[in-house]
Amino acid sequence: MGQNLSLTAAVLWIATAAQGAAAPTTVTFAKDVAPILFQQCASCHRPGGAAPFSVLTFAEARPRAKSIAAAVQRRTMPPWKPEPGYGEFVAGRRLTDEQIAAIVQWADEGAPLGDPAALPSPPEWTDDWPLGPPDLIVKMPDAYRLPPGGPDRIRNFVIPIRIPARRYVKAWEFRTSNPPVVHHATMMIDPTRASEQRDQEDPEPGYEGLIPLSARNPDGYFLGWTPGQAPSVVQDRMAWPLEKDGDLVMMLHLRPTGAWETIEASVGLYFSDAPPTRTPAMIRLNRQDIDIPPGEQRYTASDSYALPVDVDAYSVQPHAHNLAKEIKGWATLPDGTKTWLIYIRSWDFHWQDSYRYANPVRLPAGTRLTMEYTYDNSQSNPVNPNRPPKPVTYGQRTSDEMGDLWIQVLPREPADLTLLNSSLREKLLPQNISGYQMMLKADPDNVALHDDLALLFSEAGDLRQAARQFTDSLRLRPNAPAAHYNLGKALLALREWDEAGARFRKALELDPNYAFAHHGLALALEGRGQHDAALQHLREAIRLAPAFGEAYYNLGVLLQMKGEVDEALTAYSRAAYIDPTYADAHFAIGLVRVAQHRPVTAIASFRRALELRRDWPAAQVQLAWILATASDGSVRNAKEALLLAERAVRFTERQDARTLDVLAASLAANGDFDRAVGAAESALAALPPDGDPTRAAGIRRRLELYRDRKTYTDDR
Repeated sequence: MGQNLSLTAAVLWIATAAQGAAAPTTVTFAKDVAPILFQQCASCHRPGGAAPFSVLTFAEARPRAKSIAAAVQRRTMPPWKPEPGYGEFVAGRRLTDEQIAAIVQWADEGAPLGDPAALPSPPEWTDDWPLGPPDLIVKMPDAYRLPPGGPDRIRNFVIPIRIPARRYVKAWEFRTSNPPVVHHATMMIDPTRASEQRDQEDPEPGYEGLIPLSARNPDGYFLGWTPGQAPSVVQDRMAWPLEKDGDLVMMLHLRPTGAWETIEASVGLYFSDAPPTRTPAMIRLNRQDIDIPPGEQRYTASDSYALPVDVDAYSVQPHAHNLAKEIKGWATLPDGTKTWLIYIRSWDFHWQDSYRYANPVRLPAGTRLTMEYTYDNSQSNPVNPNRPPKPVTYGQRTSDEMGDLWIQVLPREPADLTLLNSSLREKLLPQNISGYQMMLKADPDNVALHDDLALLFSEAGDLRQAARQFTDSLRLRPNAPAAHYNLGKALLALREWDEAGARFRKALELDPNYAFAHHGLALALEGRGQHDAALQHLREAIRLAPAFGEAYYNLGVLLQMKGEVDEALTAYSRAAYIDPTYADAHFAIGLVRVAQHRPVTAIASFRRALELRRDWPAAQVQLAWILATASDGSVRNAKEALLLAERAVRFTERQDARTLDVLAASLAANGDFDRAVGAAESALAALPPDGDPTRAAGIRRRLELYRDRKTYTDDR
């Protein structure tokens, strides 16, 4: 009896449960799948898009239902590499587990359409620029024809930017005539003609190989494009400057399709009417000594950097080539807390991107930023391009390997930007030198590598090594005027006037119209005290290159040394007119105005110099001196003078007598006579034993005024 009751109850429970269960829901294209595809996939999978097929209609999507389901299950599509929970980013294309399940179920059930009335309207695209007509569109000068076969190509295209004056870019958009072929693009700005020269050496549009060291990203920005990317718009008040007469260097990753393809590309630029009030910085973690043995499955490259100032992180961009497998980036805060910046479990060279944080990541001073990349150079790596595996070292070619993590940050205090950039240069310069040395080991006859390494040594202050690299470059191309000029310039920095002059003369023998060589020879002659001959070559340089601002500047220097102040002012003014961003020219104009007792115009020139070169102690000192000591009370500004003087003293580490003298005058102008006395005494102590007795006497005279609780003005 009990058993029968139990059995009856069990049957009753099963029947009740079956009656209460919901019938399986059919997933349809119209109601469930189309909204996902339209939102996450259609930016590429549309007519004219970068993907090989469209998903905007049921007729287009249904035949590919199984392949779509397989791709989303593997999470290869849509391409979104960062793992969830390791940094929150905007515009993420990662599908949820529920969305993937819906697409898979739809494919498994035969990919039904469902109720057509439930189908949402597909997104629309037009040929119009989404942000409106750009202020400037720069285009590849000539179309490039991509051959039908072979491996992917990385090709650089140089696009002249000809604008009448500096502009500030607040947004930009990349476009190409052939999206399925252009896998991604990166862009840099070259203010020199180095990229143009490399382009001219290749008979086809563009060139392959190294981008010159002179081509760089705008301060704090990484200019890139991947398929489906929306126009890039900068944060408020953070537009980046675009100088006149530079070149945009566009590096395109191109994929052959089996047929000849024509590629054109352009960039639309949108300008801000106002200059930026804030400038971000780009922190680069990297390893340039990568050397991966064949067969190594878990080669690790790591780097770290301790923040010297408080910053907010806005975006992150990892970069590596084919062998990278795992990408990690994190921040260790001063209290030991670990904050993830990005984690990519399965790196794919073909799907790299820049990722912007949903909210800025606050990173206080003392935070240590760390990257750790893992590479697989084994036979089991399906994307290893080498069969069998071979040694792979650091380099910029796709067959080489790289490891970079770029982090865009904004210092919380604007004044900290200079300190941060200085710290980053100190970190990166030896790494860059190491990287170029490694590339030269693999390619010792590469002239461009020798030239760029020479520039790095020059920046590091190792002028002798710079000269050696330029000597090697000259050995490889003995009849190139530029090679003689480059070596001459390095010897000029070493103050080896005769040897430098010989190189410049050889360059002129090979090319008598080489304006830069005339300019270099003028400086070498001036170093030997041959002023008239130097003036002759400077004027010849200007005749050959009327827009040669540096030649006008140095002409002004020589004329001022000869006492021809008005003529010098004309030359400086011409240099500043040719290049409004020439800080040295504005500074020189200010010095002439001081000598002419015209403080108001001198102030304007020094302010302009400081706009162009922030935290320039020489300009800060000159401006502070006028603001603190001008006899005309309407010109003086004691508070600003003190601010400038204190910053100049900080950057000169209290070791410069002139800067300390200006600080003393500024303190006195603010009524702080006790500190003024201390600063003046420090100025006297900083003078070298055999220093200028006139300057020492002036400081002592002012010191007595401060002890008497009196200020100093230039009419005393």
